[in-house]
Amino acid sequence: MEAKNFQAMCDDILNGILSGNCSQAKKPRLLLHACCAPCSSYTLEYLCKYFDITIYYYNPNIHPAEEYERRLNELENFLPRFLADKNSSAGTAAAGATIDLQETDYNPQEFFDAVQAQRDNLESEPERGERCRRCYQLRMEKAYEYARQNGFDWFTTTLSISPHKDAQKINEIGRALEDRARDALQGQNAAASAPKFLYSDFKKKNGYKRSLELSKEYGLYRQDYCGCVYSKENIERSRAGCLN
Repeated sequence: MEAKNFQAMCDDILNGILSGNCSQAKKPRLLLHACCAPCSSYTLEYLCKYFDITIYYYNPNIHPAEEYERRLNELENFLPRFLADKNSSAGTAAAGATIDLQETDYNPQEFFDAVQAQRDNLESEPERGERCRRCYQLRMEKAYEYARQNGFDWFTTTLSISPHKDAQKINEIGRALEDRARDALQGQNAAASAPKFLYSDFKKKNGYKRSLELSKEYGLYRQDYCGCVYSKENIERSRAGCLN
């Protein structure tokens, strides 16, 4: 896929959905893969007027288990406050929104099997490289399969809000997942459909900046590394080097 303005593509899709909602009794359903509360904050504020949203928390990459639980707990605690807050712009955006949370089992071996970092010497690779691409692929495939099995209309991920994530690779994966599912449905019942992938680069239009503001407003825990053991070790090595 050639380089594109994915956020402009997202806006075009959302404008079409908003126009269509005027003639529909219900909003379309979106499955939103999410990695943490800070990344979810702005993304939810931005999307909840267009969709009924289910957050899919599938992140076997997060290390250690205590960090996984901390991020999950922060997300669980944030959502009811976000939905109940009537005194902020975020609360105004959330008025009448439906947001659910679907947790999955935590199995770090799924991450190690998928990225094969030691086999391919990717342990010290900086973020946005092949190790990260394989991690995006793992998590987005799992989320898309859940969306497909449970009749969601749309699917996307919060990952593109981070300046450390490669939006090009994320959107290529999402488009490929939709194409593969649609191809598999050819010749089946016309009522069958594949969830559509919502293109995004949520960091754009000051999205990342807004996530920082919301994190401060709600007192959210913001982690200082991506999540996996390799990113944690790379950060620790970098800090140790700065101290020498």
